[in-house]
Amino acid sequence: MSNSVLTHAFHVDVAPEKVFEHLTTPESYIGLSPLVVAVSDVDRSEPGVIRYTAVERFRFLRIFTHDNPIKVALHTDGLSVHGEVRSPGRIHLAYRFDLEPDGAGTRVSDRLDLTAPRLLVGFAAGQARNVQLARARILAERLSTTQRRT
Repeated sequence: MSNSVLTHAFHVDVAPEKVFEHLTTPESYIGLSPLVVAVSDVDRSEPGVIRYTAVERFRFLRIFTHDNPIKVALHTDGLSVHGEVRSPGRIHLAYRFDLEPDGAGTRVSDRLDLTAPRLLVGFAAGQARNVQLARARILAERLSTTQRRT
């Protein structure tokens, strides 16, 4: 097994509580993560934990698709959201979003800890990095649009 740590920090022009609310709403991940196309079975019965099933859609050679259902558990701790995802192929991803006030907005620190078999770690890390960077852009766009409408 091989490990890879991916970090990215970025700014969002809304208060940390708004970012936190968005990141703790499972349906927000549809499109926020470019791979996630569906969310179901949301369970908020345990304080500080939100469990759900997400469907990741992978495309190969622009012809073939594979839908990968994954069990997700979001844990909250103050203004942090963290959890783990286990995917087929023995790929394990631990993630953490730490939010802190930054002027009139929020600084988001996004950390991904990836563990995968040596033959898959490069592919998995590349996919995870693409998602991480896209998520930052999409989150900032979504929330700034929401801010303008209110």
